[in-house]
Amino acid sequence: MLSARVSGNADIFPDVLKLHVPEGWTVADVTHGGGVFWRNVDVTKYRLLATDIKQGVDCRKLPYESATIDAVVLDPPYMEGATRGTSYQSGQQAFSNHYGLQEIEPSAVKYHAAILQLYLDACTEAARVLKKSGVLIVKCQDEVSANKQCLTHVEIINALCADWHCKDLFVVVRTNRPVVSRLLKQVHARKNHSYFLVFERQKRKRANARNNPPATDLAEMHRT
Repeated sequence: MLSARVSGNADIFPDVLKLHVPEGWTVADVTHGGGVFWRNVDVTKYRLLATDIKQGVDCRKLPYESATIDAVVLDPPYMEGATRGTSYQSGQQAFSNHYGLQEIEPSAVKYHAAILQLYLDACTEAARVLKKSGVLIVKCQDEVSANKQCLTHVEIINALCADWHCKDLFVVVRTNRPVVSRLLKQVHARKNHSYFLVFERQKRKRANARNNPPATDLAEMHRT
């Protein structure tokens, strides 16, 4: 199994499971959508709990008891530019309406910050429902927002590092060219790859744990 391939999510996701999610585990795919990740997976080998926002299940407020899930798969929308309007208010409203994220307050975060906030809030909730030995699988993509390079996968890894270790990383290189619209002058390389990040909880020595208690709210830690 290679860390980078020119392929699709449905081809690479089974490799992620083979390496990091034992058969028989309870897996909560909290942004399941059309189930693209699972097209080449024998789902009978897992206890799959598939939910998404269209079913009324917010990945930031999961209907599971604490410490009951073996693995969480998280793939929220990772590009906000496609729904951004000419003004901040209209753009944020379009973004919220499209993805059902009305709880992201326009006065608090916008543009790429809204995307990152969604990831961190969802990861906080995933940490609650996962067992101590649980695995968190996050799909993300870097983006250029407001003419600024945003390395989303680095931001997520850094935000989670107090409590989580990035055990593995898979790079998915798309087989077709990214769509470009209204581009007058190119100033950044177009993104034609995305990531599967695999996290496991940090293993701490007792002394370190007493002296450096883990943050309980990843989103708040990032804002601080």
